[in-house]
Amino acid sequence: MLVEAVLQGADHELWGSRRWRGLAYQNGGFWRGLLDNWRPNYAAQPITMFASYGFLHGGFWHVSVNMITLASLGRPVIERVGQSRFAMIYALSLLGGAAGFAILSSAAQPMVGASGALFGLVGALTSWDVIDRRSAQVGLAPTLKVVGLLVLLNLVMYWAMAGRLAWEAHLGGFLAGCAAGWWLRDRAPMTR
Repeated sequence: MLVEAVLQGADHELWGSRRWRGLAYQNGGFWRGLLDNWRPNYAAQPITMFASYGFLHGGFWHVSVNMITLASLGRPVIERVGQSRFAMIYALSLLGGAAGFAILSSAAQPMVGASGALFGLVGALTSWDVIDRRSAQVGLAPTLKVVGLLVLLNLVMYWAMAGRLAWEAHLGGFLAGCAAGWWLRDRAPMTR
């Protein structure tokens, strides 16, 4: 949020330069081409972009929606596994989002935003729901409905954003979050 606030101020000429956002994207966004033959701006860029992209956003509304989502998803994850495991799930999901984008995308523009990590939190919650439902020997239909709604949400957002949605990062983050949630789970069932 702080990075976006600084970039917003620069965008509105309150400080710095309007060029800051472009420079931030050039140096911190996830550029798929850097994994092929593009020349990086600095030697570590093809590695650091796997995390730095999550601290950049496409403007006020992008960061606002992500922060609201983080607030709503973060609480149940922290209540389930605590703050340190939450941070691990978030970080692994952020990396998973980058990996999903790296493997599945051919985009020439940079990918920015924390939504891969946020979908990872949903993935962790989903994996815990599956574990809890299997332990209670109840059906998985409600969980499958949630997954179906996530797919539908991505399709609608992809259409509404004219294809400028990094669904690959959402999928990678979700799968990483499922795995991280299973690996870092506690043994107590979730309360409903």
